[in-house]
Amino acid sequence: MASRLTSAVKLKPTLKRLGVAVAIAVAASGALAAGKKVERKVQDPHYGDTLFHFYQEHYFTAITGLMVSQHFERVQKHADEAELLRGGMLLSYGMHREAGEIFTRLIEKGAEPPVRDRAWYFLAKIRYQRGFHADAADALSRIEKNLPPELEEDRVLVKANVLMALGDYAGAAAALNSVPGIEKEISEGTTSAHLYARYNLGVAMVRNGDAAKGAALLDQIGKAPTPPQATEEFRSLRDKANVALGLASLQADKPEAAGPFLERVRLNGPQSNKALLGFGWASASIKNHKQALVPWTELADRDASDAAVLEASIALPYAYGQLGAFGQALDRYNAAIDLFERENKGLDESIAAIRSGKLVEGLLDENPGEEMGWFWTIRSLPQMPHAGHLTQVLSQHDFQEAFKNYRDLLFLTRNLQRWKDNLGVFNDMLDNRRKAYADRLPVVLAKASQSGLKDMALRAAGLAAELAEAEARGDGEAFASARERELIELIEGVKAELQKAGNDPESAAARERLRLASGAMVWRLAQAYPQRAYETSRDLQTLDAGVAEAQGREARLAQAQRDEPAKFDRFGERIAELGKRVDVLIPQVVALSQEQQAALQELAVAELVRQKERLAAYGVQARFAVAQLYDRATKAKEGGDAAK
Repeated sequence: MASRLTSAVKLKPTLKRLGVAVAIAVAASGALAAGKKVERKVQDPHYGDTLFHFYQEHYFTAITGLMVSQHFERVQKHADEAELLRGGMLLSYGMHREAGEIFTRLIEKGAEPPVRDRAWYFLAKIRYQRGFHADAADALSRIEKNLPPELEEDRVLVKANVLMALGDYAGAAAALNSVPGIEKEISEGTTSAHLYARYNLGVAMVRNGDAAKGAALLDQIGKAPTPPQATEEFRSLRDKANVALGLASLQADKPEAAGPFLERVRLNGPQSNKALLGFGWASASIKNHKQALVPWTELADRDASDAAVLEASIALPYAYGQLGAFGQALDRYNAAIDLFERENKGLDESIAAIRSGKLVEGLLDENPGEEMGWFWTIRSLPQMPHAGHLTQVLSQHDFQEAFKNYRDLLFLTRNLQRWKDNLGVFNDMLDNRRKAYADRLPVVLAKASQSGLKDMALRAAGLAAELAEAEARGDGEAFASARERELIELIEGVKAELQKAGNDPESAAARERLRLASGAMVWRLAQAYPQRAYETSRDLQTLDAGVAEAQGREARLAQAQRDEPAKFDRFGERIAELGKRVDVLIPQVVALSQEQQAALQELAVAELVRQKERLAAYGVQARFAVAQLYDRATKAKEGGDAAK
């Protein structure tokens, strides 16, 4: 029972697109503390730009933009989260080593506990995916209690998978038993994670030798009520559990127990063909061949590209033969042989179409996409001679991943070609800038030479000296206004005239008035001196700042005359160097694309060849059965003739 359950089990595909879980968990959670989400705003605009492209499903743009921002240190406030996000996106593109190095660095540098736990978690998943099960177990043991709930549930499933891979089925069962609510009855509120945990727990118990309890758990899933709003994932898991139990009963030589399990499987679900075939063999095993005719007749009329349908094509005449209906058995065997020959011919046509590139090119035409990305899936099938043959091919995870790799290589080819075209544009832009610089430089130099900056600097220095001297003397007259200077000159003129007039009485009165006017002017200038000295000093500082700024511009202009030509040369050298790199990379990527296409086509062909081999085996069995029927008929006829 254990081996049959193992072959029928398909654990939750938590590792199928590991990078998706990494990147989405990082981008969605932002920051975590004690396993709880914390609301935080994006503080670095460039990190926000990366998240924008990420949620727009422009993943290549997101990761390249993020790496540029990291290079120029533009995401310092989200450094650890940005690095974790980059690791997740690299992982989604299959760059396991680079992603592992990122997570290891985050751990070694002592990142915050939430980031560190997520890094250990994703590092454990990488190690498990790459087959380093002991290292994965070590990474899981280092996780504390800082994972968000959605990752904590997944951590338990990963731990169980790792322990089962290490042969520790008891430990896996114990880990799965720790999932909250695992012991509760299945209801509408049961999450898919709980269902998979229960499913894997049943498998772990069976493999640990506790077949009865393991089968009971699988039976709970198999007979769980299916609400109208149930997801396809729930229905499929329910069918898988029932098929696993049914096939296990058959292998344990308990065909009477297999029927009830297989009857629960949906008639038109993904597992229906296996269930119909198994139900027929369960009936045949208890010698109820008439009952076996029912599922096998239904199955034999289905798409012959399915292995179960092909097996039913020869199982059905076998049942007729066991019932003594040799004529019907012979007809069915001959029909099966014809079916196998047609199917074999169709497989040859499909193989030829695949090798001609029709499948791969058709998939690209029918499923266009702008960027590389892990969410991309095959949604539309191309026109092929026998589309039914594609089911087994396209359902393979290896084919899906290989096709995505091929599609990504084509994207990289287009991207490199676009950069090659852009580099030509950059060269033109650089030439235009050189020409504009050469044209504008003489005009700028001419204007600079007419600015009178040196004279202005000398005047500013002179004014500063005069101000210092006036402040040293406390000379208010130095700050007199134009009107006040006129009055001062007028007073001095009157004073000179009075000196010429002598000492007559009229002159004495005039001298007194002059003294009063002169004293008023001195008092007025003394009162205004502090304010005027301050304002003059401030204005002089403004003048000095303006002169300094102008001198700075002049210096920058001189520096630009030295630097700009060299800068243009460096840009030109960089463009030339990048052009050479792109020219080297394009043929390499094109060659890899061709190799990947060939490998992809051979992967598809290999599956069809396996179908041909299966057909050949069934054909031999059918022809042998026909020969037996003819031999039996011949012996019966000879026996009848002898009796006469």
